Amino acid sequence: MKVRLHIVLPILVLLAGAGLRYLDPPILDAARLRTFDILLRLHPRVYDPNLPVRIVDIDDASLDRLGQWPWPRTVVAELVERLTDAGAAVIAFDIVFAEPDRTSPARVLDLWPQTAAVADLRARIGELPDHDDVLANAIARSNVVTGYAMSHVGGALPELKAGFAFAGPDPLPFIPGWRGAVVNLPQIEALANGNGSFSATPDRDGIYRRVPLLQRIGENVYPSLAVEALRIALGASTYLVKSVGASGLESYGEEIGVNAIRIGDYIVPTMPDGRIWVHFAGSRPERYVPVWEIFEPDFDPARVAGQIIFVGTSAPGLVDLRATPLNPVAPGVEVYAEIIEQILSGEFLARNDMAGGIELLWLLVFGALIIYLIPKVGGRWSGLLGLGAIGLAIGASWYMFAVQDRLFDPLYPSLVLLAVYLVESGLIFLRTERERRWVRNAFSRYLSPAVVDQLADDPQRLALGGEMRDMTVLFCDIQGFTRISEGYDAQGLTRFLNGFLTPMTDVLLAHGATIDKYMGDAIMAFWNAPVMEPGHARRGCEAALAMAARLVDLNRRWAEEVRAEGQSPVPVRIGLGLNTGRCCVGNLGSDQRFDYSVIGDEVNLASRLEGQTRIYGVPAILGQETAAGAEGLALIELDLLRVKGKTETSRAYALLGGAEMAADSGFGIFAESHEALLAAYRAGDWDGAEALLAACRKTAPVPLDTLYDLYAARIAAFRTTPPPPDWDGVHISLEK
Repeated sequence: MKVRLHIVLPILVLLAGAGLRYLDPPILDAARLRTFDILLRLHPRVYDPNLPVRIVDIDDASLDRLGQWPWPRTVVAELVERLTDAGAAVIAFDIVFAEPDRTSPARVLDLWPQTAAVADLRARIGELPDHDDVLANAIARSNVVTGYAMSHVGGALPELKAGFAFAGPDPLPFIPGWRGAVVNLPQIEALANGNGSFSATPDRDGIYRRVPLLQRIGENVYPSLAVEALRIALGASTYLVKSVGASGLESYGEEIGVNAIRIGDYIVPTMPDGRIWVHFAGSRPERYVPVWEIFEPDFDPARVAGQIIFVGTSAPGLVDLRATPLNPVAPGVEVYAEIIEQILSGEFLARNDMAGGIELLWLLVFGALIIYLIPKVGGRWSGLLGLGAIGLAIGASWYMFAVQDRLFDPLYPSLVLLAVYLVESGLIFLRTERERRWVRNAFSRYLSPAVVDQLADDPQRLALGGEMRDMTVLFCDIQGFTRISEGYDAQGLTRFLNGFLTPMTDVLLAHGATIDKYMGDAIMAFWNAPVMEPGHARRGCEAALAMAARLVDLNRRWAEEVRAEGQSPVPVRIGLGLNTGRCCVGNLGSDQRFDYSVIGDEVNLASRLEGQTRIYGVPAILGQETAAGAEGLALIELDLLRVKGKTETSRAYALLGGAEMAADSGFGIFAESHEALLAAYRAGDWDGAEALLAACRKTAPVPLDTLYDLYAARIAAFRTTPPPPDWDGVHISLEK
């Protein structure tokens, strides 16, 4: 599996990428839309000023000249009359006249005081026509399309001016639904020739790219303002809505919504929900005619004659600005004008159902090629293939957009290909580097890695020889290993030893130790060579504490494994011996084979101290020099020892804990009691020693029963057979 990882993992990456594309979460759709925005910015639809579409703009200059919005409906009526007299084909309002005009005479009269002074004036003004009726009459004499806003919270039903014919399966489930609408005043809406919605919902990022041509309230389908204006201009009475599955349109057994809308002689391809991708040309001054110019005496009627006119606003204060791929603050009315322009020019953007399948197939084919070729031809040529595939995707996407007006996403397939290439080439690189390191690591199995590095830097060191240096040496051994090994076969024992030696080695290396050798279940390590390390005695003690803590975790894991097999766990215990002193360290051995190791009496004493952990019942015993260098840790003196094979006496110390334990006041009290115990014992004060033994047992921060049982036994023996008069408290150990 490791050998084939460079194949398996890239395949998994490829399949994951394909699966994600198939699921198409919102984040991918957003990235794809951003890509299409870039294409559109690079190549917008070419604006044709000869297309009969214009926007009569309520801009800031018009507001300055004609007054603040809303204008009296008489002004709007005059605008309709002037546009009609100038020959406008259709006048479509991107405005809803939902409330009565407050400037109408009757409404103004309600604000006047009921006094005799104005009674005659009130009677004459009351005879003036209502402003809303004036606008309605102007609309009745013109070709006007009114607009309304859809609402999710309810409202009225707009008046439907056109008929709908449906070809194919019912498209209603796919068309976006609303609960009602904010509509025009009845007299205004009734006299208009057309009525359309100017509501649209942007994409998740707030940008308008796809605008609905059809919307519904309940079972009723309503047209957008854009297509309603076109219908009136063409003199058509009915929309023909074709669904997939209609004659000539294959459904493959599924009803997947709207496919196209026919308006007169124009067929408009749509998305399944009736939306259209807007092929933006961007804001162009030629498209706009300010309202104030129409009221000028010298206005040229040719500017609006025969045109489909949209009346809307670009004034920021009227808050009808929308973000498009080409303009973050485009007037909302401009979106509908652009829709009519692309319908008339036949330049439709499209992304059909096959686009996603083609992108997915392209991704899988080139991804599989890269996975197959990298091991055979190498990363360089495969990289060229990958770059070529990405370039082909970008080029094909650009061609389909710029020439065919089709939208294909080059970004996501390219990113997946790049990920596949990087993963596979990275794994092959790592495998190659691993093979190169193997030779180096092979020597590290015989020599310390630090020594291997030094030998690589200076081959002259590859010779026998050593030096004297102060060092700290550690021995670690499993207590009762023979009994433990009887419960395993050869393979199980090997796994157990690996499971013990590996984490212990990790701890030692993390604390700067050099591993000297493994001796069955035992480990020998040292500090201060080959690299000088100040404070090596304390580093050794900290390593010993960390090894004891790691053993707790190992015992917990082993216990869970043993219980799972229905057996009772037996905890593993280790003994640790540390000693500091002058040693000989260097390349030691023979001309045929040597090792970087350490020898000397201090090394032997460290080994003997490790053996004493079984007798004294403590996990770690330190030599006198090591204890001197471990200031601030929780230590107590164990004994005056003369170990087997040594003629000199040395003080042995137990390492009970770290700096936190040493700083605890309870430990200070215990340490004083323990020191008093040793003093009484060495002075032959057996009664005092026994009393202090009881106090030490109670205040000990860790279990020390074995240690105090040992001293209790010695005291009992000395009561029976007192030591010689010249006894100095030294204990001679007969065990290794």
